[in-house]
Amino acid sequence: MRQGNPENRGLVTNILANGQSKIENRKSKIDLPLRTKFINVSRKKNLPILENITVVDVAAEGKSIARVENKVLFLTHCIPGDVVDVQLTRKRTGFLEGRVIRLATPSPMRVDPFCSHFGVCGGCKWQNLPYAEQLKFKQKQVIDQFTRIGHLQIPEVSPILGSAKTDHYRNKLEYTFSNRRWLTSDEMNQEDRNNNGVGFHIPGMFDKVLDIDTCHLQDEPSNEIRNAIRQFALKNDYTFFDLRAQQGFLRTLIVRNTSGGQWMVILVFHYDDRELRETLLDFLATEFPQITSLMYVINPKANDTIGDLNVVCYKGQDYITEEMEGLQFKIGPKSFYQTNSQQAYELYKVTREFAGLTGSEVVYDLYTGTGTIANFVARNAQKVVGVEYVPEAIEDAFVNSKLNGITNTSFFAGDMKDVINPAFIAQHGKPDVVILDPPRAGVHEKVLECLLEAAPKRMVYVSCNPATQARDIALLSGTYRVTHIQPVDMFPHTHHVENVALLERI
Repeated sequence: MRQGNPENRGLVTNILANGQSKIENRKSKIDLPLRTKFINVSRKKNLPILENITVVDVAAEGKSIARVENKVLFLTHCIPGDVVDVQLTRKRTGFLEGRVIRLATPSPMRVDPFCSHFGVCGGCKWQNLPYAEQLKFKQKQVIDQFTRIGHLQIPEVSPILGSAKTDHYRNKLEYTFSNRRWLTSDEMNQEDRNNNGVGFHIPGMFDKVLDIDTCHLQDEPSNEIRNAIRQFALKNDYTFFDLRAQQGFLRTLIVRNTSGGQWMVILVFHYDDRELRETLLDFLATEFPQITSLMYVINPKANDTIGDLNVVCYKGQDYITEEMEGLQFKIGPKSFYQTNSQQAYELYKVTREFAGLTGSEVVYDLYTGTGTIANFVARNAQKVVGVEYVPEAIEDAFVNSKLNGITNTSFFAGDMKDVINPAFIAQHGKPDVVILDPPRAGVHEKVLECLLEAAPKRMVYVSCNPATQARDIALLSGTYRVTHIQPVDMFPHTHHVENVALLERI
């Protein structure tokens, strides 16, 4: 350990035109994308610079791990095998945090990121890591969280199911309009610069938006639609939203699509101006006839959520439809549907397999959303009872059952901990199988207690957060044991991993 200034050690920090930082080593020039709040970092909090630190592993939330004097050092923007110089930013009794200021030796695993926004945009943080290696680390993440967080005895974890598509795999993207877009150092010196942009929020900066040119997460015409709206808005002097001042016309843009080629576009305006609104919507309808559902929302609130707002269908239908094994799933503007359609099918197949249905079972599908899993397994069960917090989602679940001629499902809306109780179970039948697909926070303890009383033969726990999944399963471990674990990768180039666990009553 020693203190010092990076400039005194032969480092040159240049701010690139795309807002990334280029760290140049005199021996070998390596591009290392970093967020650029980088002024005099070596003196921040008077913490030292650590030299030639080897990154050894990955951690939760996409961070990497090194070890210094028997302490864990958490880093960002690097991968295992990198040898780096690090500016410490936080020092605690049990761990350290730091920012990479020089890439001394790149990991042999490194690959070139395919996106020009990599390193500034908060998404796709693992583009510099080969996909096969990403899958290895995600598999390890599941094992670590079950054994270290849950302290569970687990069977051998099945090999993770990788995504067939590693780009253009998302069916939904949401963009933000801002009059305070992220500026490079060169742009900051331009007197006539344009501060308007539409794209993704800069991590850790609530009012900054990175103006996106090309995103590789969704098929075309997603980029074409967003860029056309930006150009039209700038040409016609539409105002972009100011989050601090809570003013401006254009607020957010949501683009959804299906594997069958249907497109939904939702424009969110801060206030209603009929002439401005219709001029823009008519332009979109003319330029992009492939849009099958063109909608808008007026959102005068301080937050961007539209769940409590009216969505108006301007042209086309008020929904799009996804297909899976001959089943049709209606997706409205507020509907939740797994954002990787192709992998969602793989996930639901695993869920159905783990449920082990023979046609005679009563199945509870908790956190059912729009009833996708419930309807997917209904043909193999006696009946399926779905429960979900969001009333609009339950309405979609009913529609999806009716759309597919499914008559053995029933759905209920309400807070899970209030709905699932002994009286509800007595009324609707004791479950033989329970499917759980909760949000990242996991299952409420009261729900777990009620399920222990109901004592179904099997529980299939689908989770987007293996840490809370392991925590919840640990609370059931006296009565249930984990017999199968299947990770599924829904989001290539990110640290996120979906995991399905089968619990069988002891």
